[in-house]
Amino acid sequence: QYSHNGKVTARYIIQPKAPPHSSSTCRVLCLVYINFCFATLHSSLLSPVISQALELLELRILCNQNRTGIPSPKYQPTHTHKLTMRKILVPIKRVIDYAQKIRVDPSKGAQGVQLKNVKMSMNPFCEIAVEEAIQLKEQNKGAEVVAISVGPKQCTETIRTALAMGADRGIHIETKPDVRGDYIDLQPWAIASLLKGVVEKEDAVDLVLLGKQSIDSDCGQTGPLLAGLLNAPQATFAANIERGDDGSFTVERETDTGTETIKLNASGKPAVITCDLRLNTPRYPTMPNIMKAKKKPVETISLEDMVKELGLDLDEVLTPKNEVVEVYEPPPRKEGETVGSIDELLGKLKEKGLVA
Repeated sequence: QYSHNGKVTARYIIQPKAPPHSSSTCRVLCLVYINFCFATLHSSLLSPVISQALELLELRILCNQNRTGIPSPKYQPTHTHKLTMRKILVPIKRVIDYAQKIRVDPSKGAQGVQLKNVKMSMNPFCEIAVEEAIQLKEQNKGAEVVAISVGPKQCTETIRTALAMGADRGIHIETKPDVRGDYIDLQPWAIASLLKGVVEKEDAVDLVLLGKQSIDSDCGQTGPLLAGLLNAPQATFAANIERGDDGSFTVERETDTGTETIKLNASGKPAVITCDLRLNTPRYPTMPNIMKAKKKPVETISLEDMVKELGLDLDEVLTPKNEVVEVYEPPPRKEGETVGSIDELLGKLKEKGLVA
């Protein structure tokens, strides 16, 4: 309280907004400093210097009515503390390039899709996730983007593509050449279990961005499974992502009837968001960035070592939860016919029994 000529003219309640890691000594020193300021200056003459000090100390002054009935001046901080984003993990998958014609050998049963001598590239939805992570990094200086891939040795090339786009480093969980990731051997539950271990191994992960699905298996299960294993907030089919100052994420997501907007509150667990097609347009890596990507660090760990480190069972990870019984090419489309008029078109449709 502040006294003038022996009378109490103003009373202040000072509440430190100290972060959880601040020591009690720091809070006491803050209060002593503020008490000193109020003892030497009248509240109505509070200097801008002290106001700035209060703001930097992140203190909130709750002023009540003084005993003379004159309202005490209220301190209104102009600075709002913004939680900085620390780390974004982006799992990416190596698949057959979307422009390639898929070749199927029916004699090989479930492994009929031919992977040899076929151009492979990053899953298109994973590219969208990488682009969104980089854009969030550009908006939040100091954030780190880590690309993760599970697959054979060639997955390093896919990780390098993400690094050339702007990711900071990569993690490659390397599998043996005969382990297929197109739903034959490694399925979403196994991938999600491995990713859970990576998230827990890394420090200060705020967000995990994934493609909504891969174009080889079209499962769309890895993101939701990962969120379930982490007990973390999730949003799927994201068409727009905005991060709040409090660490929350507002996501506009695609639905069958349009879009809906949901908010993922900060919970101490990383948010898990899967990215849809409308979210952004991935950038093309420039030649200088491609050269820089060759020098960025990529940590490689074998699947066997990773499973052992996480306390998982290798046989359980490699045993599919679902069995692919058969793989076959879609039947060829019949050649169309050209008609010369609407009447002729209606006649053809009636002939085939498509219209009455």
